[in-house]
Amino acid sequence: MPFTPIHMGPGILIKSILRGSFSLMLFGWTQIIMDIQPLIVLITGEGHLHGFTHTYIGAIVIAIFAALTGKYLSELGLKILKLYKHERPISIAWWVVFLSAFVGSFSHVLLDSIMHFDVEPFFPFTLDNHFLGLISVSMLHKVCLYSGLVGAAIYYGINWKIKRIL
Repeated sequence: MPFTPIHMGPGILIKSILRGSFSLMLFGWTQIIMDIQPLIVLITGEGHLHGFTHTYIGAIVIAIFAALTGKYLSELGLKILKLYKHERPISIAWWVVFLSAFVGSFSHVLLDSIMHFDVEPFFPFTLDNHFLGLISVSMLHKVCLYSGLVGAAIYYGINWKIKRIL
């Protein structure tokens, strides 16, 4: 299903570990862009549901697009949410932007490759999907959900510890 929030679980875990070296907003923006093509197919009934956008070559293109568009959208979002660093708007470094977008697009292809039979992650080199059924869909959903819960616990636990020290 397009725009599934379950993809955010691993992103939350990565954010909790990398902290300021990873943008969860940019990761999420990339998830949305990844699923625009399947959404169009669902609406129109035409095309390959998980087509080019769900290949690793497509993931590279989408990561670059997501990074270039998402940096300023994310910084605007942080400003709207009034999240500042030393009373100045937060600026996201370009390397963080690209890292977050590439992790987002590549993880999206991997996760969808495990559960969707029509994903061809290594197209045009091969149509085979060796990730399909690597683990059950139920287990995949649990891994994503639990990684998000563990990530949130780590993130807020570290914040709590930092506030106690200061």
